[in-house]
Amino acid sequence: MTLLKTEAYPRATTVAAPRTTIPDRGRPYGGQVRRRLGGFRKTDVFALIGGLAASLTTTGLLWSQLGPFTGWLGFVVASWLLFVATYALLVSFDEDRPAMWDRVSSVVVHSIAVVLFGVLAYIFVYTGWRGFRALLHLNFFTQDMRNAGPLDPLTVGGVKHAIVGTLIELGIALAVSVPLGLLGGVFLHEIPGRFSRFVRTVVEAMTALPDLLAGLFIFATVILIFGLDKSGLAAALALSVTMLPIIIRATDVVLRLVPGNLTEASYALGSGQWRTVWHVVLPTARSGLATAVILGAARGIGETSPVLITAGATAQVNTDPVNGPMMSLPLLAYTLVQNSQENMVVRGFGTAVTLMLLVLLLFAVARVIGGRGPGELTAGQRRRRAAASRRDLRRFTARTAADPAPFSSSTAQGETS
Repeated sequence: MTLLKTEAYPRATTVAAPRTTIPDRGRPYGGQVRRRLGGFRKTDVFALIGGLAASLTTTGLLWSQLGPFTGWLGFVVASWLLFVATYALLVSFDEDRPAMWDRVSSVVVHSIAVVLFGVLAYIFVYTGWRGFRALLHLNFFTQDMRNAGPLDPLTVGGVKHAIVGTLIELGIALAVSVPLGLLGGVFLHEIPGRFSRFVRTVVEAMTALPDLLAGLFIFATVILIFGLDKSGLAAALALSVTMLPIIIRATDVVLRLVPGNLTEASYALGSGQWRTVWHVVLPTARSGLATAVILGAARGIGETSPVLITAGATAQVNTDPVNGPMMSLPLLAYTLVQNSQENMVVRGFGTAVTLMLLVLLLFAVARVIGGRGPGELTAGQRRRRAAASRRDLRRFTARTAADPAPFSSSTAQGETS
C-alpha cells in the first residue's frame, strides 16, 4: 500500500495584472477650439449683412420680375424666411452644427423682438401724431364734452369726464379683484387637491372668456335681477370679472417661483402656514405680484364692450358710481374716432394717448410699490423697525432692573457649566 505525500501549505501562484491602455489626454481629438458664447465677430456681421442683402434682392426679384406676387406683408415674410435660410448657410461655412443652430435661433428670437418693438413704436408714434393737436390745449384735460359739438374747435371740450369715470371704475374693479385674485392664487399654490385642480381649470377657461360675456353676465344679474341702474359700479363689476382670472393665474405662476427652502425654514422655526405665507412667501414674490396686478389692470382698463353694456355713455362728469351713466376713456375714443369730423377724430386719438399715459402711470406706481427685492425695507419701515427695537431694549432693561435675580442665576449657571 503506497501513501501519497501531500503538502501542508499549497504553493503560492502569481497572476499577472491585466494591462490597460490610457489615451493620451494631452492631445485633444479634432483640434477643439473654445467657443465664444457672446459678442459679435466680423464673420457674424458679414453673415448678417450678406443674408439681409441676399434675401431682399431675391424677394425683390420674385415680386417684380419672376412671380405674380403683390403686397408688402408677403414681401416682408418672404424676405425674413429667405434671410434666416441664407444666414444659416453663411454661418455653416465657419461654425459647426451646434454653433450654427445657436446663431440661427438667436437671430430668429432677436428679429421677432425687433418686429414686435417696431409694431409697438408705430402704434405709439401714429396715435401721438394724430392726437397731438388735441393735447396742446389745456381744456382737453379740464373740460368735458357737454358743450362741445362736432363742428366746434379743439379749444372747446375735453376728456375730463372719461378720465374721472375710468379712474372710478378701475379703482372699484381693483378693490374687488386684487384681494380675491391674490387669495385665489395663494389657495391654488398652498392647498393642493381635487377642488384646487377644479378651480385652476375654471380660471384657465375664464382667461379666454370674451369680455362681452362678462358685460352680459353683470347686465343680466346686477341690472335686470337686482334692479341696479346702468352705472360705474356695474361697469366695475364687469371689469373685475375680466381681471380676476388674469390676476389669479399670474399669482399662481409667480408663487411657484418662490424657493422651497424658504418655506421649509419657516416651518422648521415653528411658524404656521398663514404666517409663512404672509411673512415669507408674499414678500418674496412682491415684484411678481405687482406684475400680476399690472396685467389685470391693463386687461380691464382697455375694455369697451362691458362698459358700454353696463355703464352706458354720457357727455358730462359723473362722480357717483351708483347712479347714472358713466363714460370711460376706451369708450370715448371708440365713439369719437367713428365721427366724420376731423376735430372729433383728433379728440379720439388724443383720448387714446391719454389712456396710454394713464396705463404708463399705473405701471410706474406699481413698480414703485412692488419693485423692491425680498427683505428690502423702505425708509419708513426701517424707522418703525428701529423704534420697535428701542422699545424692546427699554422693556428688557426695566425688567432686569426690577428683578435681576433670574438673570444673575442664569449667568452663574452658565459659568458653572
